[in-house]
Amino acid sequence: MAKTTGIVTGIVSNLVTVKVDGPVAENEICYITLGGTRLMAEVIKVNGSAASAQVFESTRGLRNGDIVEFEGHMLEITLGPGLLSSVYDGLQNNLATMEDVFLKRGEYTDPLDREKLWDFTPEAQVGDSVIAASWLGEVKEGWLPHKIMVPFSFEGEYTVKSIVPAGQYRVDDTIAVLCNASGEDVPVTMTQKWAVKRAIKCYKEKPPREDHGNGRACNRLLQPHRRGRHRVHPRAFRLRKDSAPACYRKAGRGRRHSHGSLR
Repeated sequence: MAKTTGIVTGIVSNLVTVKVDGPVAENEICYITLGGTRLMAEVIKVNGSAASAQVFESTRGLRNGDIVEFEGHMLEITLGPGLLSSVYDGLQNNLATMEDVFLKRGEYTDPLDREKLWDFTPEAQVGDSVIAASWLGEVKEGWLPHKIMVPFSFEGEYTVKSIVPAGQYRVDDTIAVLCNASGEDVPVTMTQKWAVKRAIKCYKEKPPREDHGNGRACNRLLQPHRRGRHRVHPRAFRLRKDSAPACYRKAGRGRRHSHGSLR
């Protein structure tokens, strides 16, 4: 499918007006060519054949008539091993791989290391039925477990046709082959792309542990309690509707006095 293109017709600071020759949508990413340098921008308004785009770079030197190419998708991030241990800017440029102290205009770095080998441990088995966000395996990223999931964009049910054994793999290596309802084979790697403004609805958070053994959220970093450090609903705690006995609540401010002090 051919990409929609356009030309710049107006420039006000980092807001650029573009006359397009095809369909575009709000939040769509486009690139403006300036002397061989591609500047990333995002469409924020569409009015007929005119689209307004916010440029993420300096627009110095930009002129009317410069070519604009639309990508057909929203601003996306890359998910995969290396994400948890890297430092990014707002466009997911990996700040550790910059050539200089600052990024040059039109320079975008790869968010993940494509050559690094990761220790992959499979969790799914051949013949398993999976859906979007199902766990296929795990990669240890430092001390953090990084789950490798069925891409969130997949629809319907799939069957695991093959999955690689435990070993070291790159993020772009195929770690599993899934078969959809039509019998088509779909390869899956350890990475996937997802639009930042699109909610992930297929992933369900597992319920937290309700009991910490000693009644305290002792390991709050690894197992934070959903209801906070008092293990009650925040609003209920403010209204003194916690689980304390009535004789204690009469003391006020949550202080638990003895029965003798209430006489």
